[in-house]
Amino acid sequence: MTTGDEREFGLQSGELAKADDSVQVPGNGALRILIVDDNRDNATTLSMLLRRVGHQTLTAFDGEEALALARSFNPEVILLDIGLPRLNGYEVCRWIRAQQSSHRMVIIAQTGWGQEETRQKTRDAGFDHHMVKPVEPNALLKILNDLPKQQTP
Repeated sequence: MTTGDEREFGLQSGELAKADDSVQVPGNGALRILIVDDNRDNATTLSMLLRRVGHQTLTAFDGEEALALARSFNPEVILLDIGLPRLNGYEVCRWIRAQQSSHRMVIIAQTGWGQEETRQKTRDAGFDHHMVKPVEPNALLKILNDLPKQQTP
C-alpha cells in the first residue's frame, strides 16, 4: 500500500521515490526553478516535489518554450532535459549561457543518457550538473540545498 506522498514523488510509472524528510530547504532558501521536459508527467512530478519543499516552479515542454520562460521567469535554477522537441537541451543551455544574465544561473541536465560522452557534452554546453532519469529526489534536493548563498539573490 502506498501513501499519497509516495505517489506524489513517483518519478516514473511503477517506480516510487519518496523524499527524505531530513532534506529541507533552508529557511529563506526558496528558489525560482524552471523545469523543462517533454515528458509532462516527469515535469509535473518534479514541480510538485519542489513546490512541496518551498520552491517556485514553472514548467516548459520544449526548447523554444524553455527559452521564452527563461527570459520572463528569470529562474535561478533550470532542470533541463536533453532530448527535447524544437531545440534540444544542449542548444537551450548554450543560448542561455550566451546571455550576460545567466552567470549566476545553475543549469542541471536531466536525461536518460548517462554515458561519459553525454556527460562531456553537457559540460561543454555549459551545464553545471548532470542527473540521469529518473531523477532521485534526495540527490536533487541536496544539489539545491548545497548551492552557495551567493547563487541566490
